Amino acid sequence: MKRIAVLTSGGDAPGMNAAIRAVVRTGLAYGCTVFGVKHGYRGLIEDDMREMGARDVGGIIQMGGTVLGSARCPEFKTDEGRQTALANLRNRGIEGLIVIGGNGSQSGAYELTKLGFPVVGVASTIDNDLFGSDITIGVDTALNISLEAIDRLKVTASSHRRAFVVEVMGRDSGYLALMAALAGGAEAAVIPEREIPPEQIAQTLREAYDRGKTNGIIVVAEGATYNAERLGQFFKDHQDTLGFELRVTILGHVQRGGTPGAFDRILATRLAAKATKCLYEGEHGVLIGWLKGAAMPTPYPEVVGKHKPLDLELLKLADVLAQ
Repeated sequence: MKRIAVLTSGGDAPGMNAAIRAVVRTGLAYGCTVFGVKHGYRGLIEDDMREMGARDVGGIIQMGGTVLGSARCPEFKTDEGRQTALANLRNRGIEGLIVIGGNGSQSGAYELTKLGFPVVGVASTIDNDLFGSDITIGVDTALNISLEAIDRLKVTASSHRRAFVVEVMGRDSGYLALMAALAGGAEAAVIPEREIPPEQIAQTLREAYDRGKTNGIIVVAEGATYNAERLGQFFKDHQDTLGFELRVTILGHVQRGGTPGAFDRILATRLAAKATKCLYEGEHGVLIGWLKGAAMPTPYPEVVGKHKPLDLELLKLADVLAQ
């Protein structure tokens, strides 16, 4: 295989650029011509791609986001759209594709493999909900950004004897919320995998106040039924039951935009280099993820349409440590 392409799709994640860099330079080392596809699957349909050399990916390893761009592409969900994408790839003589992204992105990649085109995926999403990888590109950086915000909020919360509801991203997964709560010493984590009634959360805050705590932190996943907005309104209506004065902070997309830390740069580099090697050697139809301390392939049928479970024992641990 001598002509390959790489694209980034779905939500951007810190470390994506390190992965792009690894694909390009590893591909060049194998003697391949490497094309970068702009704006995800939309670039395949619009034939928006260009050849990339070593200098094109110089100086990007420390950058957040993705230099190739990402975009939603409803057209790719249609047979016509996928056929157009395949025709554009084949017209350029491209023999294989590397897709860097999360669940939706890898579902699209799987559709291409079912049409006979060689694709290898690279596990990248801050949600860490992708089956086939213990941890995905961007998670560590996003978690540390969340943790820094929680640490800062604790300072002002203690100064004013306040409680903060802090909402983090994660779509339908509570991984970021749970880990941020555990690492940040929060009073509770509200996650989709195990919902907590707002009355119970209010009781938790009241008990923390009665124990003499000077602040209270509740970390909420955006996909929880009682997200930050709904919890904030509930607590506003029941202010007297909390003890603490309450504030709501929604971190939002700031978690995605950080400079990737060393862990995400190295993880992205190793996963993408392995994906390029697999594609070059003829192994495709797989997702490259981090499993048991190594970059490992998992066939797409074992990945797509599945949701990685969360270790709820950590939720119990967070509750114990919040005393």
